[in-house]
Amino acid sequence: MSTTESTRDLAALEAQRDRIREAHLKPTGERPASTARGLHHTALISSDVERTVRFYQDVLGFPLTELIENRDYPGSSHFFFDIGNGNLLAFFDFPGLDVGPYAEVLGGLHHMAISVDPQRWEELVQRLTEAGVAHEVHSGVSVYFRDPDGARIELIADPLGEMYGQHVL
Repeated sequence: MSTTESTRDLAALEAQRDRIREAHLKPTGERPASTARGLHHTALISSDVERTVRFYQDVLGFPLTELIENRDYPGSSHFFFDIGNGNLLAFFDFPGLDVGPYAEVLGGLHHMAISVDPQRWEELVQRLTEAGVAHEVHSGVSVYFRDPDGARIELIADPLGEMYGQHVL
């Protein structure tokens, strides 16, 4: 057990999850319909537009669908990749601004999990290897790696709405 684990009361944390589940998690048939239609796009920050395009389009196979000027910051680019099912992954660059390196912060991005077909998953793990991208495979269906700017990405071969064989939707 690591020092961090030994300083936390894991039983108390599990009891807290149990309490939250009991208070807030309704069975599938009792949940109201969501007010949302889906995720239109998630926007990350890119330090180099072309490098980001080469990584997401050429290595991961997510086609670039648009590249426009950012309406909020003249000179900045806003560009989009198709990640399937009508969902987009977007980026901004902010030339001339010192936005600093990627960092995990409260309210920030921990990782983004993108569902891929199981047969494509194997191919994508191979592409990461061939591109020299450090990655770690977990549970035979998840591969974690960092994009060129340090954002943690997961490609998961589980179907949408499932995680490791358990329905989460």
